[in-house]
Amino acid sequence: MEGAVVKVDSFEENTNAVVLVVVLSSWICSAQASYVAAVYEHRVEMNPQPSVPLSRSAALLHMRTNLRVYEQQAEQASRQGAQILVFPEDGLHGFNFTRSSIAAYLEIIPDPQHETWNPCEEPQRHPNTEVQQWLSCMARRQRLYVVANMGSVQPCSGTSASCPSDGRWHFNTNVVYSSDGLMVARYHKQNLYFEDAFDAPPHVEVVTFETPFAGRFGLITCFDILFRQPTVALLEKGVRQIIFPTAWMNQLPLLDTIQFQRAFSLGANITLLAANIRSDPLIMTGSGIYSPSSAVYHHALMGDPEEGRLIVATLEPLPDGPESEPVQGFTDAGLCGSEAHRAPQSFTSYMMHDIFTFVLLLRPEGRLSVCDGSLCCWLQYRLTENNLTEVYALGAFAGLHTVNGNYSLQVCALVKCAGSEPQSCGREVEQAQTKMDFTLEGTFSSSYVFPSVLSSDYTLEQPTHLHTSPQGTVTMEHSHMKAGLITAALYARTHHLDPH
Repeated sequence: MEGAVVKVDSFEENTNAVVLVVVLSSWICSAQASYVAAVYEHRVEMNPQPSVPLSRSAALLHMRTNLRVYEQQAEQASRQGAQILVFPEDGLHGFNFTRSSIAAYLEIIPDPQHETWNPCEEPQRHPNTEVQQWLSCMARRQRLYVVANMGSVQPCSGTSASCPSDGRWHFNTNVVYSSDGLMVARYHKQNLYFEDAFDAPPHVEVVTFETPFAGRFGLITCFDILFRQPTVALLEKGVRQIIFPTAWMNQLPLLDTIQFQRAFSLGANITLLAANIRSDPLIMTGSGIYSPSSAVYHHALMGDPEEGRLIVATLEPLPDGPESEPVQGFTDAGLCGSEAHRAPQSFTSYMMHDIFTFVLLLRPEGRLSVCDGSLCCWLQYRLTENNLTEVYALGAFAGLHTVNGNYSLQVCALVKCAGSEPQSCGREVEQAQTKMDFTLEGTFSSSYVFPSVLSSDYTLEQPTHLHTSPQGTVTMEHSHMKAGLITAALYARTHHLDPH
């Protein structure tokens, strides 16, 4: 597997640690038999002129080039014992379409909650459903559940306020077929990311499906993972196994693909099956299979030849958790009210387009704090291996992120700076040699706090200890690092503060 990073991390669960109060009990291995899951990171064959409308036959010819790769990977996954296989967002047609140029790629997809249909067995029931027939027969031939992403069209009435002027909704859609080819789930992406060809559904869809080998799974797509609807709604329903097709562009130092996938799995205490697109020009790579106790992932290094990658892992089914009431956030404890918590040497610098307040790590060991408004972050650290030219800083941000989406955040982050000057703190860094033992802590006004430790060459590290107090203080400890530290972060989504 030359030219790629493929890692397997395992750790023993500390049953005294509660990662997040979405699920109030610590994770315990299911007594059920294990199952085998697979995700495929796909190098999509793109339409070289996505803004030019095609005929239906030309669109099908294009999609079949990607479907043939899907078929090959489904056969490989089946040979390795996989019972479910997930393909990425936009994997059949690519992206950058207009509303008119995507039209030939779309199919009417019936709702399996209202209609029982096996496209492989009944191909003539619905016209112009060739892609669904192919996926259904693929699942049937390989005897596994198949999750794929495709475009769909649904006529709508002009009397509906949300109906587009052309009388048709275009949806970014996940479809699921059982091992006998039956369509068992359909989900329309809620939170679009610069997708002019598609519409958000008129009503939020919270979609799950049952499997005989692992129980219940929930469906989300890419940008959805950062929002309350439908992602938090699934968590509040007790869903602990989530499927995540995505076309995600890496964004260091806080939102690299595998970094956030792992952080979400740990923070929400769930299993996440994440399949990403592979594209060097768009900095897209990073897929994995994550549970609260393990991570199997792939992250290509920039400049490596583009290729797909099949990832297969054995998992214990996670039983559904208790349904919980929506969390509105904790009361502000006012921990930053005194100057004693404000570091005199603090400075500001941009990170991920947000203005963070930083303080530098100036000694081989020490205790630091930094605050941004009501959010305070604390760090206790000791360098164990140090490259004297590397500079690190502790940063805090609490506010509204407004670039490429509007959503509220609270973040405590320990990051390697790109250079020796303070204003380099927050820029992208991929390599590091400095290792340290540390405890990072913050008091957040949200229950949805996602912890991550990313080290050199896209290596994920499992925090030694995670704990959340009833007052909203989240503590992450880590020691015995495998590689130099790039980022250690507690990344909180304060959904209750999002603009409406």
